[in-house]
Amino acid sequence: MADYSKDDTKNLFESFNGLSNGIVGDVKDAINNNSVLIDQDKDKCVALKKRMGLMSGVALIVGTMIGSGIFISPKGVLMSTGSVGLSFVVWLGCGVLALMGALSYAELGTMITKSGAEYAYLKDAFGPLHKNLGPVPAFLFAWTSVLILKPALFGVVAMSFGLYAVEPFCPCGPSDIAVKLVAIVCLLTISFINCYSVKLATKVQNFFTITKLIAIVVIVAGGAVMIARGETEYLESGFEGSQTSPSIIALAFYDGLWAYDGWNNLNYVTEELKDPYKNLPRAIMIGIPLVTVCYILTNVSYLTVLSPAELLSASAVATTWGQRVLGVMAFIIPLSVVFSTFGAANGSCFTGGRVMFVAAREGHLPEVLSFVHTRQFTPLPSLVVSTILACVLVLMGDIFALIDFFSFAAWMFYGLTMAALIVMRYTQKDAYRPYKVPIIIPIIVLLCSFYLVIAPILQNPRIEFLYASIFMFSGLIFYVPFVVYKKELSFMRHVTYLVQMVFCVAPSRYDKDIVE
Repeated sequence: MADYSKDDTKNLFESFNGLSNGIVGDVKDAINNNSVLIDQDKDKCVALKKRMGLMSGVALIVGTMIGSGIFISPKGVLMSTGSVGLSFVVWLGCGVLALMGALSYAELGTMITKSGAEYAYLKDAFGPLHKNLGPVPAFLFAWTSVLILKPALFGVVAMSFGLYAVEPFCPCGPSDIAVKLVAIVCLLTISFINCYSVKLATKVQNFFTITKLIAIVVIVAGGAVMIARGETEYLESGFEGSQTSPSIIALAFYDGLWAYDGWNNLNYVTEELKDPYKNLPRAIMIGIPLVTVCYILTNVSYLTVLSPAELLSASAVATTWGQRVLGVMAFIIPLSVVFSTFGAANGSCFTGGRVMFVAAREGHLPEVLSFVHTRQFTPLPSLVVSTILACVLVLMGDIFALIDFFSFAAWMFYGLTMAALIVMRYTQKDAYRPYKVPIIIPIIVLLCSFYLVIAPILQNPRIEFLYASIFMFSGLIFYVPFVVYKKELSFMRHVTYLVQMVFCVAPSRYDKDIVE
């Protein structure tokens, strides 16, 4: 170790002290002059880079749609339909409806190449109709999505990861504290990956999407072997015991569509997709049919080994199937669930932060949340805040119930987005549309969305649905002063300067022509 004299130590201390005083002085000057540390001139702003190709887009769709549900408990559809044959019809129908919704989003995403999906489309469709009332749907979507839907989904997937990661080490059952701690470690790890590099986040997504597809191939191949041996007793039951009530069958679609949730995730990151005019529709047309085929074949495999009664009673269907078919290799299934949930959590983080980012850039949230890292070009502040919210929801308690009561809100906004597409067919007739979906498709999705909003409330009306609605519309309390009258909180300037200093971020701008 080198030797230092007292004078050297004193000089080093003075140099460090002078540097720190200089930084503090710069911050104070910035505050006094009402300026930011990094100039907000348009030419000096930064923007998100286009770093996702076609295969990364497909991986994002597939990786976020296929989470833990298909491995753990795909029984809601079978329970509601009452028969094997009708359950397959519903799985296929849900895939078709998800594809129809995604193709409608493909038109919107190639017409409006901003990230943020529903937020961007609602704002561009309804915003011009009225100065103050037009942006309200977009604002309420951002309010609900940023504070509840996206962090809750991120947290739920992390909780599933924690459960399956801890369970092998706890023969008597994992404790709630252990699961939550592992879930938070998962959230922080994924957040670091997404904050550090978009390329790294997409590579992680690609890898874990491949692993979950391999797991599904194993399950499907095992089922094919059993069918070749003549194990078709349960499949041959066909439509015996099918429900005839339209309302019950419709609820089966509701259960199935929950498994397909994530079909719109690529639209949240359109600004980071290379050649979105071509790659957005292509990724949708590849990803969603692939997921549909995987879901149907996986259920076929389950029902070659397990009776409908066994499938309905199993707490983890894939694990039970693995014990029957794979023998000593049955550990592959729980390991696959861990990989699958980690990949789905990564996709949720990647897309969830972009809603907050875009809403802040449009003036509906604090501007600092739209800042981008000056070297890595990641929306670091919005990702950090999204992760903090997810951690808080995980620690609070029953996050699954929270999603149940807010899931109807998601379909309300899907329906509004379909209405936005129909409105823009008349208000923006001459807009450039590289991809144009037949108008009957968004109309069908709009009608289905309307039912899916009303169905859970009519089927099982509970006071929690009222609380969820009150929370959603309570955003108007903040919309009026901060958006309509553009009031500013004085301390936010200090927060902005601090965030810029700590995270090395700068104001961002939208530029559809930016290339890598």
